[in-house]
Amino acid sequence: MDRHIYDALTPDVMLDALETVGVRGDGRLLALGSYENRVYQVWRDDEPPVVTKFYRPERWSDAAILEEHAFVAELAEREIPVVAPLSYQGRTLHEHAGFRFAVYPRRGGRAPELDRPQVLEWLGRFLARIHAVGAVERFAHRPALDIGSFGDAPRAYLLEHDWLPADLREVYAGVSAQALDGVRRAFERAGALATLRLHGDCHAGNVLWTDDGPHFVDFDDARTGPAVQDLWMLLSGDRAAMEAGLRHVLRGYEDFRDFDRRELHLVEALRTLRLVHYAAWIAERWDDPAFPAAFPWFGTQRYWQDRILELREQIALMDEPPLAT
Repeated sequence: MDRHIYDALTPDVMLDALETVGVRGDGRLLALGSYENRVYQVWRDDEPPVVTKFYRPERWSDAAILEEHAFVAELAEREIPVVAPLSYQGRTLHEHAGFRFAVYPRRGGRAPELDRPQVLEWLGRFLARIHAVGAVERFAHRPALDIGSFGDAPRAYLLEHDWLPADLREVYAGVSAQALDGVRRAFERAGALATLRLHGDCHAGNVLWTDDGPHFVDFDDARTGPAVQDLWMLLSGDRAAMEAGLRHVLRGYEDFRDFDRRELHLVEALRTLRLVHYAAWIAERWDDPAFPAAFPWFGTQRYWQDRILELREQIALMDEPPLAT
């Protein structure tokens, strides 16, 4: 079986890489939850542990990674609770044995309780502050969240590389095309919207909560897009529950920044794009041994039947009025 590039990222390679920037581990490494990159907590003899991220080769350019680092540093300078990479020898991005890596302070926390109004309001306030900074400058090297890259291209990849069972291929092709048409109509209804630098993947797993409040981690998917992209993943449940949650998020958000209600036309459209993109993301990384181990159900008949059902549900939801606030 062909070796995957991450097979060369042995514990010795990781510890040697850290040694090059003066971080001396005591040999203990703990893999943290990440599939896109390899992320480890590293213990040290006489200093607190750190977290190191080894970037997936060829995913981002150096310029795109450094742009993410600079954005997070901007936020940290304004006392917004984010976890920024540490600088060693005047740099935050390093390379060893063909792997690029960054080192972060370890910040603990628990998942936020998104069913509590005060938690949602607190998150809304900080997201507004992140977006206020994000609107000041533009990304030059990181992509935008758009229908082409998050919808059309992933759909084409899945169909062109025969990931679907033969009896479901045409069904998925038709339903996914109809769903992306619905996405386009939603964007048309929203009209021309302002875009800004975003976290990009602001789900509950990327927010850690302590007694002092939240802090935001993992800006690896930072990109340009509408503000609502960082809000909708905090909402769940039926329509009434999502509307109640949205009101609490916006109550905090609008303490610091206006929110364009036209963006609410995009909530289900963005969810649809995420569903299509996520399936292709798994498929594109299937040669990485971590993916078959983590997603053993991927590619099964039941998996694709469920994806088709999800998209049919999204087609109906995108034709409903936007969430009310």
